[in-house]
Amino acid sequence: MYIPFEEMPAHARVWIYQASRALSATEETYALQLGQTFSSKWAAHGNDLKSSVQLCYHQFLVIAVDEAHNQASGCSIDASVGLVRALEQKFNTPAAPLSFLDRTQVAFLEQEKVFLEPAKSLKEKIKEGQIRPDTLTFNNLVSSKQQFDQEWVVPVETSWMSRYF
Repeated sequence: MYIPFEEMPAHARVWIYQASRALSATEETYALQLGQTFSSKWAAHGNDLKSSVQLCYHQFLVIAVDEAHNQASGCSIDASVGLVRALEQKFNTPAAPLSFLDRTQVAFLEQEKVFLEPAKSLKEKIKEGQIRPDTLTFNNLVSSKQQFDQEWVVPVETSWMSRYF
């Protein structure tokens, strides 16, 4: 059963999928419609899941489920990855490749715009001053809506990258 994201409880479990590029307005509209349709039918062992899907910064697909209502199972989580794969297949083209599962890119936020850097070049970008301690980054490993709301966007100096300073 679909619930608007802002109405999901703080304890709701979240998964964040970072796109390898920004989505166009058309892609976002389609992704939200497909996500809401998926969410309205999403179930675990025949039990409906209170869930939500939202897009953030044109680059992040966020899926949430209220496990106090019904717990997501391995199969239902696999089904949510199927949603992600469906979006990749729909919008991945040679001219504009799209992946939501590439973990080699780290996202940063500057002036409300996301930019990606390969993880292997982070030390160099920090040394050059292109990434500073106060540069904002995304903690895509948050696991609850409360963490998402409070700890998803953080300064680099409070992230796992702090060891490079």
